[in-house]
Amino acid sequence: MPEDALPPADYNGLREARPGLPRERYTSDQAFRDDLEKIWYRHWIYACHESDLAQPLQFKVTEIGDQSVILLRDAEGALRAYHNVCRHRGAKLCPQGEGQLKAKALTCPYHSWTYGLDGRLRRVPSRWTPADFQKADFGLYPVALKEWRGLVFINLEGAETHSLDDSFGRYPDALAAWPLEDLRVTRRYSKVMACNWKLFWENFNECLHCPNLHPQLSQVVPIYGRGLINPKDAHDWQKTEASPEPRYQGGLAAGAATWSVEGAAQAVTFPDLSDEDRARGQTYAVSLPSCFVVGHVDYMRIVRLRPLDPTQTLLEAEWLFPEEALARPDFDPTPQVDFAITVLEQDAWACEINQQGLAARPFQQGVLMPEEYYLAEFHDWYRGALGDV
Repeated sequence: MPEDALPPADYNGLREARPGLPRERYTSDQAFRDDLEKIWYRHWIYACHESDLAQPLQFKVTEIGDQSVILLRDAEGALRAYHNVCRHRGAKLCPQGEGQLKAKALTCPYHSWTYGLDGRLRRVPSRWTPADFQKADFGLYPVALKEWRGLVFINLEGAETHSLDDSFGRYPDALAAWPLEDLRVTRRYSKVMACNWKLFWENFNECLHCPNLHPQLSQVVPIYGRGLINPKDAHDWQKTEASPEPRYQGGLAAGAATWSVEGAAQAVTFPDLSDEDRARGQTYAVSLPSCFVVGHVDYMRIVRLRPLDPTQTLLEAEWLFPEEALARPDFDPTPQVDFAITVLEQDAWACEINQQGLAARPFQQGVLMPEEYYLAEFHDWYRGALGDV
């Protein structure tokens, strides 16, 4: 097909080149502050899997920008979230990251103001209390909290600003056959990437880089080796419409059952998956700006982000398996974990060289090519969240 010929009507890709975001959106302190105030402090942010707070009095501290939040399960089993600050003079209540409370209370390590797990101020150490001081006026600042399929989300601005369901902009119902609520986090991985958080999402939303940077992944998912995500991403997809080969139709390579070093699955797989789910090999749900969830035939992964500054982002990943698999004496998640870490490390490297290149003085703005239609959707979401940039 000539370069200027029109692709078929059901072609997925963009039909014109589109400008990318201005360079300063990835580099400037003001842009980073805008991102925090208008996106990260207003949208629902993935905090943890509920299994991290499985027992009464368990707590976990999570950070979003310069905001710190305490999540806990109270003595009655209810999940709660509060800003991690004492109402006395502003000290952090929980400097440590996670653990088990020794009592049904939160006590400030600075001056010993003590709060019930319902957030109400219970005790102050002052020997005399002024008549105009009312404990009811100095409870902890609550943070909105909701659960989705066993995932705990928080919203610093309040539950009414955005719908949690709406935060799943892509495919939330696709994971219905996976028992996400019942799985256990088995392995974790974290890395500070030297890049702006948006560069990770841009990389996630295209596969033009896959042939160059993901040789292992391209062997397991052959269509990625063509630089495509879906069959109709190719402008001439009709030429190979009748071919059953995964490199044209998507899905796993012949002989592969999951994302792992050799493509082999664990002995325990999810029983309720359809034949299409199994053949596809990977099923995603995406919640901007903080995470995506992916289901495989034998395990699930959650990958989340935390923006640290304009050019640094914390990347965290969790691998979840069913209890039945963990109970087997031959259970070893290393092939699944190592495979995904390889892919994440490759992606992180790509994001970091992208950030480095943005320092070039003549560079003001990139351009999106046809296969980057998901990336264009991300830019549209970003511009809308900020009120256009």
